Amino acid sequence: MSEESERHTRKTRIDPLLKAAGWSITPFRVGMNLSGFNKYALEEYPTANGPADYALCVDGKILAVIEAKKLSLGPQNVLTQAERYATGITGSRFNFSGFRVPFLYSTNGEIIWYHDVRNPLNRSRQIAKFHTPDALIERLRENFEAACQSLLDWDNCHPMIRPYQAEANAAIERSISDRKR
Repeated sequence: MSEESERHTRKTRIDPLLKAAGWSITPFRVGMNLSGFNKYALEEYPTANGPADYALCVDGKILAVIEAKKLSLGPQNVLTQAERYATGITGSRFNFSGFRVPFLYSTNGEIIWYHDVRNPLNRSRQIAKFHTPDALIERLRENFEAACQSLLDWDNCHPMIRPYQAEANAAIERSISDRKR
């Protein structure tokens, strides 16, 4: 049996995963007006650093870049390629330490790695499936820092909580604030 090509992996493995998450797939064409695209995975999206395999577009804005690899390659170590494309996106209102999109993915159709690049403390991680367009919008709108501050400001002195429980709660709250999983 011959090795599966990247194109075959994209068409038979990655495209169905994207469609299952609610993305329509279309090839990018020069002159496309992105404002008319909502919930689309644009194939071969051009960047200053080469074409990204997919760019996820919601309400005319590119929110994520996906780097696809053939099935025989592990996707964890190719997030750097998605990073390179994310720094080469032009015309984006986003800028997270040079990344012009907030979210990055790499996949071989079986394993998906995800990285939210909005905060340098965020770490890449394996996920079970691609986020839906609505989930990406929700993630984009969340204010993690404000939520963490609210959690840290919460008083752990309920009369039914024992001292060791209050200590455990405080330790968990600090870990969440430090973005530890």
